[in-house]
Amino acid sequence: MSECIFCKIIKNEIPSRKIYEDEYIVAFLDLTQVTLGHTLVLPKKHVADIFEYDEELASIVFSRIPKIARAIKQADSTIEGMNIVNNNGAIAYQSVFHSHIHLIPRYTKQDDFSITFGDHSNKHTAKELDHIVTLIKEKMEV
Repeated sequence: MSECIFCKIIKNEIPSRKIYEDEYIVAFLDLTQVTLGHTLVLPKKHVADIFEYDEELASIVFSRIPKIARAIKQADSTIEGMNIVNNNGAIAYQSVFHSHIHLIPRYTKQDDFSITFGDHSNKHTAKELDHIVTLIKEKMEV
């Protein structure tokens, strides 16, 4: 993926503010800094999104998240929480198609970041919900 900006960062072809790196992953400050300390964690192996992960890669990448998140939180005593966000596909706001996880420190409710979950619980019948459960279970990999 010679045109992938994250692959170029991994290869040190583009500068970044790395906060963690090992043989499998890299974590660096996001240029946008939605909130101060906003960090991206990504596998060095190019995968477009979560749908391309295998269990081994998922285990490697996601096992590093708590360590990095704790370090970010411990670096600033005013951090009250953290959103961990992974967007997959353009419809889900993914803009760079090299899988990455956003660690977004939260300082106040007015820190210019929000997520809204609509309540659609009354829009679906028990039968519809049971049907979707069946469909998903049939597709679940063992």
